[in-house]
Amino acid sequence: MEPGGRRERRWRQLQGPRQEAAEYYRDHRVPQRMEEALNALFPLRPADLYGELANYFSKFSKAPVICKLVGRKVIDGVGQPTLEVEIYCTVKNYEKRICSTVMSFHSQIPENALPETNEADEKERNDSVNTAVEWVSDSLNTMLRDLKPTDQCKVDEMLGEYFTKQAEFKKEIEKQEEEAAEVTLALTSCTPSATALPGGKNAAKPGRKVSAAERMIPPAEPVESVLCGSLAIGATSLAIAKAGATISRIPLYLHIALLKHGQDLPKEMTLPLPMVTLLNCEKIPPAKLKLMKEVMLIPPVQLSLKQGIERVLDIQKEMTRLLESPGKVQSSPRLADSKKGKAHNTGKKAPPRALKRISHLGCLITGCDNLEQPLLLMQTACNNLGLELGTDMYLAINCAAHELMDYVKGKYEILTGMFKSPDEMVDMYVELINKFPFIIALIDPLRKEDRQQWNNICCALGSKCYLIAEDAATCISKLKSDQKINIPTCSGVVLKYINQTKVSDLIELTGLLDGQRHITILGSPDGESSDDSLVDLAVGLGARFIKLGGLSRGERVTKYNRLLAIEEELAKNRTLREANLEFIAFDEESQPEKQLSDVLPPPTQDSLPPQLSQLPENSTLT
Repeated sequence: MEPGGRRERRWRQLQGPRQEAAEYYRDHRVPQRMEEALNALFPLRPADLYGELANYFSKFSKAPVICKLVGRKVIDGVGQPTLEVEIYCTVKNYEKRICSTVMSFHSQIPENALPETNEADEKERNDSVNTAVEWVSDSLNTMLRDLKPTDQCKVDEMLGEYFTKQAEFKKEIEKQEEEAAEVTLALTSCTPSATALPGGKNAAKPGRKVSAAERMIPPAEPVESVLCGSLAIGATSLAIAKAGATISRIPLYLHIALLKHGQDLPKEMTLPLPMVTLLNCEKIPPAKLKLMKEVMLIPPVQLSLKQGIERVLDIQKEMTRLLESPGKVQSSPRLADSKKGKAHNTGKKAPPRALKRISHLGCLITGCDNLEQPLLLMQTACNNLGLELGTDMYLAINCAAHELMDYVKGKYEILTGMFKSPDEMVDMYVELINKFPFIIALIDPLRKEDRQQWNNICCALGSKCYLIAEDAATCISKLKSDQKINIPTCSGVVLKYINQTKVSDLIELTGLLDGQRHITILGSPDGESSDDSLVDLAVGLGARFIKLGGLSRGERVTKYNRLLAIEEELAKNRTLREANLEFIAFDEESQPEKQLSDVLPPPTQDSLPPQLSQLPENSTLT
């Protein structure tokens, strides 16, 4: 028989035992038992098991590296151009978009600047943003390629070197332009037609007397020049930090905390207390008060952040009601007992309801006539809600004194036509805090040049409230030079993440401030965006306060919502520690002895808002 026939006969002989074996295994459910055994050993579905194996072996794959940076011109919360940076990384041989960040542009132009000054600032902003987009998409894109996004220190070092080269290049160009201008001036000065005539516009007038005040007060320090395009440095550094957190699969605030504490995560973390702006005191006529730029609320530490924000919202609603038209307020039950209120309720039509005005800071705008008026208004709103200032809520005042100095008179114009010297300002603040002890923070009560007065006010009030430097602190690059803090005597500093600031700069500077018993406040720039990274920076750096503006406008509310989310996460992980409000006592060697008794004259009925001047006699304002 052929070999093929033998194989076929043998195959037929084995069919019977094979069929029997198949029936046996089927009857005894061996496959089911094996599946049950596998499920006991590996309690996952096959797809899940493959996923776990993939995750395990991914640990041995190459770490993600930066493959592309993209710069883009976008619009911020006040309709001005600013910069967005996107980070792409190579993850398992695939290009993947990791994150993006929007850098807020910080303008140094005051609110009452001239129109031509604002136009020049807008042109400078556009040029800076366009240059920053070029830097990110071209030079920085090439320079940072193939670096790990988790290596923040190395990235920041390279960004710093690039910025230094660009700054030196700009100085060389300016020097060449100055030399060329001098040569041109020397050539033109030889011609008689170009000779300046005596008595011209810029000629010094003979016999002009310089007032004593001009000689006594220190001149204003020159404004720190901002390198065109420097926005790219800060935005890229922050974007790299966000990418590092994403790659490490941890929140940004934990990533920042690890960077600050040398990869040793603290067991507990404290949330910064919010300084919520409630009032923005406008400085245009007919308002007379120029001193208080912002009136802010600080919830007590006993409340959770969520409870504090809810309480601030209640006060904001009551404040809105008080700032409405007099007719609307007088018809309310709380104020209907006044004689003038009754007169308005006798059939007379109330005036049209005033429009609510919201500042770009996300707060209410109002004009005031004296120092006490906004404080009494705030006190009234709290009393109507059954709250007590100093116990249930605290106040902070942003004085913005640098915007008030009249350099001809050498004094601050705190009210229209009312001027005070730097020493008189100290006395005024002392009396203000003694009369309203619920004010626990003053921001920029003086110019940074008035260093002796900063020392005096800290000695007098340091144990009662925080004296904080915002504009009075120079830029971050100078603050951390030579391991010294270049600021006047103060309780703390408002830091703003702007321009060429890098994440490593903030970490280093907050470490220096912590070591010198200064508190850190992370502040939001005027032109904000919906990027909420500032909140993670404040939490990770351990800031005492965070200054985000008001509880209106989406770009600011987004940050408060992020703060609430972090509180919930820390509370769930049981790593949330309660904040504290310990003040810093300074030496009393330079404490001023005299105080002016007429600094805070008692408010008259005419100086109060209509709704407050018509309160019943048995109402209490204090």
